[in-house]
Amino acid sequence: MLLARGRLQLAIDLSEWIAECEKLPGLRFAPVTNAIALASVNLPGEFHSDPADRIIVATARHLGAEIVSSDLKIRRYAHVKSLW
Repeated sequence: MLLARGRLQLAIDLSEWIAECEKLPGLRFAPVTNAIALASVNLPGEFHSDPADRIIVATARHLGAEIVSSDLKIRRYAHVKSLW
């Protein structure tokens, strides 16, 4: 959606970019499970209503992972760790 809206640009096709990301050591794609989907609507504290951001945060919390994001709303959320 960010590509379609012109808010993100890639030097290669999106499918190719994803395929290249899948090859990176230490990076894995995590499915959105029922537990993550449920957690996204029951996040602790105050967080905004964007469903995609809620799923990102819920996934990080579920996996015990830190988030890398330029989104200040995510980075300021006290219930998830952010590297950037």
